[in-house]
Amino acid sequence: MNRKLAMVLAAGVGLTLVLAGCSAGGSASSDKGSGSGSSKKGGLISIIVNDPSNPYWKTEGDVASAEAKSLGYKSNVSASKGDTNTESNLIDTAITNKSVAIILDPANASGSIGAVKKADAAGIPVILVNAEINQSGLAKAQLVSNNAQGAALGAQQWVKDVGDSGNYAELFGAPSDNNAQTRSNGYKTVLSQYPGLKEVAKQVANWDRTQGHDKMQSILQANPDIKGVIPGNDEMALGAVAALKEAGKLDQVKVGGFDGSPDAVDAIKAGELQYTVLQPVATFAKKAVQEADSFIRTGKTGASQEKQAFDCVLITKENADKVTSPFTLAE
Repeated sequence: MNRKLAMVLAAGVGLTLVLAGCSAGGSASSDKGSGSGSSKKGGLISIIVNDPSNPYWKTEGDVASAEAKSLGYKSNVSASKGDTNTESNLIDTAITNKSVAIILDPANASGSIGAVKKADAAGIPVILVNAEINQSGLAKAQLVSNNAQGAALGAQQWVKDVGDSGNYAELFGAPSDNNAQTRSNGYKTVLSQYPGLKEVAKQVANWDRTQGHDKMQSILQANPDIKGVIPGNDEMALGAVAALKEAGKLDQVKVGGFDGSPDAVDAIKAGELQYTVLQPVATFAKKAVQEADSFIRTGKTGASQEKQAFDCVLITKENADKVTSPFTLAE
């Protein structure tokens, strides 16, 4: 009798443990945060920038990574170098690593759409920073500088420095990046108001300092009388400054910038660069992670619209000392 009772009690305990195990497994499964509105957060946020050798993109990655960690996530930063094949492979890695979100600076406005679609199909929310893709409703958010506003701001200062007449040249960014054309259009909106200004050269330098230097050399050979250069970013501008110094023409040719990089700010203080247009990359890189966190927890970014533009700030010798950290102007 005692033996039978012991067997019944043992069976009851075993059944209880099995049921408890099933209950615990079911609870863990239903509590996974995957961007579908789970209240649980944590996990890996993958951050893909263009090229961290450029201080702008380095700041973008550093700020996003720091914010992810401050919110309780793991993070890693990788670089596509503007190559869509590399970007696609990095998206595959992010999927394999079960990322809970991806912060992406897209390599190509059209060519990056497929990579974003892959992540979306895997249930991973993608937040775009710095550059857009040519499709709405795919990324959960697209956070960029107000490039048209920034370009107009820079061009107005450029005219003050160069004057309202004379020949000038433009250094154009990467054609695959919509920001390049937006800035160029913004420049034209202002400069076209001055009939005395004539663009005699326009060269693609792909956001790169070395290319900016080399293209500036060739422009000078063909157009030794130019009065100004208006580049699409600081790296190209600093390359142009180097070429003009080598040619002994920096006093005659005025150069503006766009980004607000530490090297550009130093060049302004040294009197070599007239101005730069600071993009608030530190602001929107942080905001992108916050919106990813919100989406992971609630299924919504908290923003009123997908595309969000952040106004740029003009930096000249008068306020260059107020740039207290990379791409951040003190109040």
